[in-house]
This record gives sequence, structure tokens and C-alpha cells, in this order.
Amino acid sequence: MDDDKAEDVVVIDLGGKSSIADHMIVASGRSTRQVGAMADHLAAKLKAAGFDVPKLEGRANADWVLVDAGDAIVHLFRPEVRIFYNIEKMWDAPSPAAPASSPGA
Repeated sequence: MDDDKAEDVVVIDLGGKSSIADHMIVASGRSTRQVGAMADHLAAKLKAAGFDVPKLEGRANADWVLVDAGDAIVHLFRPEVRIFYNIEKMWDAPSPAAPASSPGA
């Protein structure tokens, strides 16, 4: 995800907290185009590495794309959507900071 310039990447250890996965990764992209590209590139890299093709949810709108890679669940958000849902809070992980407003806004 570094190659795709993912921002505010948070890795949450779900061991002992959930049976859905061992880790959750949350990251932001600046636009729907970037979020969609990150999801597509991640899916291609996982497949090339020999993993099963991950399930993608939300790819059509790309405001929030969930990539189910089995032992890891990846949430890719536009920043505003990530702040609205604040899923990190459910897992006691650090939340992203709200974007600074421009002067006069």
C-alpha cells in the first residue's frame, strides 16, 4: 500500500478479540479513484503472491472498500468517510485526525 501512497495506515491486532481475522488494516486514500486503485492493486498483489483472490466489497463507489484477505481484513477509505465511521474506535485503536479546515471556512 506504500506504493499507492496510502495514508494514516493503522494495523489492529484482532487476536483474542475476534474470530473473523487475525489483523485489521485501515488506511485512507485521497479520492475514490485512489481508494479503488489501492484495492485493485492489493487484490492483484495478493493473487500474485499465491493467496486466494480476496473478496472486495464497496469497489463500485470506492468511498469505503473492504478487502477480505482471509487472516487480514483491509478497510480502505476516503478520509471523510473514515472519520464518519471511525471503525478504529470499536477496536480501541488510534483514530485518524479530522482534516484541518482552511482559513475562512
